[in-house]
Amino acid sequence: MASKLVIIIVFILDLIAVGLAIAAEQRRSVGKVVPDKEKVYEYCEYGSDIATSYGAGAFVLLLTTQVIIMVASKCFCCGKALNPGGSRACAIILFLICWVFFLIAEICLLAASIRNAYHTKYRKMWNVDEPPSCEVIRKGVFAAGASFALFTAIVSQFYYICYSRASDDYKNPPY
Repeated sequence: MASKLVIIIVFILDLIAVGLAIAAEQRRSVGKVVPDKEKVYEYCEYGSDIATSYGAGAFVLLLTTQVIIMVASKCFCCGKALNPGGSRACAIILFLICWVFFLIAEICLLAASIRNAYHTKYRKMWNVDEPPSCEVIRKGVFAAGASFALFTAIVSQFYYICYSRASDDYKNPPY
């Protein structure tokens, strides 16, 4: 039987991770061109940088939940054999899907956090006619990380339940 404590802890941490990723999308940096006091140079001024912390927090929480699920299920590579059948087949498929969603979510969150923390400085120093480019992260990268974090949360819960069911069937065969 699947541990209810593991399911509850993972669910809460995944929910917090998704919330942090959504908050990071809402609070991502926005840059604007501002002249200096002497009006010689133009530079980019950025707003709050809290989105980087939110994204990194979501990254760490999602990583933590994945580790908890993999340790609880022995990551399919350790432990006793599973009973052949539908639960084992579902567990294998969900295991693979869970890792794909997890990797996509982690890449989105990490890349978005790093890109959000990057700020350009002086850009119009050599009398170039073009204003500076205040590069910021594209809208939706944190949101993509949040959605894949949610997919990971759902699939990892089902994976753990199917794994536990297949493990229990091996310990207590139906015949």
